[in-house]
Parts: sequence; structure tokens; C-alpha cells
Amino acid sequence: MGIETALPTDFVLTTQLQRVINWSRRSSLWPLPFATACCGIELMATASSRYDLARFGAEVMRFSPRQSDLLIVAGRIGIKMLPVLQHVYQQMTEPKWVISMGACASTGGVFDTYAVVQGCDQFIPVDVYVPGCPPRPEMLIEAVMAIQRHIDQEGIPPTIDGKRVPLGIAVDPTHAVAPQPVGITVGGQ
Repeated sequence: MGIETALPTDFVLTTQLQRVINWSRRSSLWPLPFATACCGIELMATASSRYDLARFGAEVMRFSPRQSDLLIVAGRIGIKMLPVLQHVYQQMTEPKWVISMGACASTGGVFDTYAVVQGCDQFIPVDVYVPGCPPRPEMLIEAVMAIQRHIDQEGIPPTIDGKRVPLGIAVDPTHAVAPQPVGITVGGQ
């Protein structure tokens, strides 16, 4: 009833083992959400039926770092949360990738204070930066697709002298701000 009936019995399929491995890694990314603020809501929306992250093979949100290979840092990171984030990153399986989602995770956002980390890339290697406050779910999907394209082309993340080298990809905004529907006047003129 399946594909076996359509193929002849003496059918031979050849490919490169690396391509099969890359295809399986690309098609089964398991994200670990590290959502601490409003970007987490957009991350949840990405998995909903409207945006359906499952179409890209990343629907299995895992909350155990030992079962994940894609860390999505969404929201601001406090100084007291930083050791937890680093510990979670170290527990993830290799190869692993990191998405920094939103202005707070990437640069600290509007929180230029001593208690907020001014970019998680100072402490863990970030592969894809998603700008915005908060970024739209489409932009997070584009970031996942950027990692999938890298896996298809290169395979595992690069290393130099045993240290993980981040990809450093920045996702371009996918929307344009519409003009105001009504002109604004000051002082009744």
C-alpha cells in the first residue's frame, strides 16, 4: 500500500551519507524556549495554528536541554538568570544552535541597567539574531529557516580550536510600517 509497491524490488538508491544526516538534522530541530518576557508570547504564537512552526520540523518544544538542539533566547536576561542560561546551554546536545530573539536578548533593549545583560552573545554563541521589540512570529520562522539552510549547506556548526564559532546571521524585518491613516496636526491647524 505504500511506496514499496511503487518501487521495483531491485531498486537501488545512492546518496551521500552527510546529506542524509544534514537532512535529518534540518528536518527535526527541537527548540528549547528560554522565554522571559514579551518575546515569549510571540514565540508561543509561532507554534500556534496560524503560523505553524511544525511545517518546518521544529514543533517539538522541549523543556529539557538534553533533548534539545536549538535554544531560543526570547526576552531580557537578568544577571541572576545568566548562570542558568549558561548551564542550560552547556547541557544541550551537540550540535546545537542559538537564536537571540528580540532587542532585549540581543542588546539589552531599553533596559540599559546593571541588572540586565546587554546581549546574551557575550556569554553564549548566538547563530541568528532576530530584531524587533517584540519581533513578529514570521521573523522567528525565518530565523529557524536560516539555521536549516546552514545545516543543509554546511552541516554542524563551525569550531576553531575546539571553541564554538557563532554564525552571526541577522534576520531582516519582513514587514514595512504603514503610514498613519489620518494626518496629525498640532494646535488645530
